[in-house]
Amino acid sequence: MNTPMILGLTEPEFAELCLKFLLSGLIAYMVFIIWRLATESRAGRYGAFWLFFALGLGMFGFIAKELVIKMLSSQ
Repeated sequence: MNTPMILGLTEPEFAELCLKFLLSGLIAYMVFIIWRLATESRAGRYGAFWLFFALGLGMFGFIAKELVIKMLSSQ
């Protein structure tokens, strides 16, 4: 079967590479948005902590899922 090539990579390799880089950029941008939300609302340290904790929990889940996949695939 002839798999399509994108920039010298097969489609699954390209998709995995884009997923990791683009989602990492999106996570960094979301951290910036949370920080800006905390500063503009004058949440203080305690409020900023809860903003990062509550809104960052989803990002942590994505990162943890990737770590679990790597740990299970290495065994």
